[in-house]
Amino acid sequence: MNRREFTLGLRHGVPICLGYFSVSAAFGMMAVLSGLPLWTAVAISLTNLTSAGQFAGLNLILAGGTYLELVVSMVVINIRYFLMSLSLSQKIDERMGYLKRLCISYGITDEIFAVAVQRPKTVTASYMAGLILLPVVGWTGGTFVGGAVTEALPESVSSALGIALYGMFIAIVIPVARYQKAVLFTVILAVAMSLILTYVPVFSIVSGGWGIILITVLASGAAALLFPVKPEGEAESGQEERQEA
Repeated sequence: MNRREFTLGLRHGVPICLGYFSVSAAFGMMAVLSGLPLWTAVAISLTNLTSAGQFAGLNLILAGGTYLELVVSMVVINIRYFLMSLSLSQKIDERMGYLKRLCISYGITDEIFAVAVQRPKTVTASYMAGLILLPVVGWTGGTFVGGAVTEALPESVSSALGIALYGMFIAIVIPVARYQKAVLFTVILAVAMSLILTYVPVFSIVSGGWGIILITVLASGAAALLFPVKPEGEAESGQEERQEA
């Protein structure tokens, strides 16, 4: 263990830890409000470390989804981590053993990957250990605090928090949707598909779990086809042309 590399990783992981704490607290609140024991919510955060996957998985659990539905949804939602891990493998120390690589793969998230891949030097096991440690603590600790606070609150306040959490998610999505057509399109399409699967009788055979999977795949796939992300050079040239016009 290289102490200097480990300490540097810890420093770089502090902002990620603070950001994860607030989001995971919301997950802890939602899990406890949904009837899950606090220790279950904490165990989910400790073993998953993925915000979108955990919220989707929680919805599947509450909808009575099968294990197959849960596995398929997690693969669909978290498949980006495969690509991140492949990309990061080009920067890690060649002397790093297989066991250390497995341990590092546990902590590959969007933010951790972004920090690690931008490092000009080779990524070492000591650096990654420090970079991953605090975000894991923040994510798991936030889940515990959010769930524990919810358990301690009166039932009337806890019920209100359930509505407040949905309001928080709406507040996150709507401002972005106002300025990005791709996000607005995805939101409208996902809502429309959800209403169709819920209220159109012919789709009653589709369970809640498979419904979430279908909506995720179809809505994101349609957005990717209709609103492809342009390379940086093309995006800049397009912006210059609009400014000249």
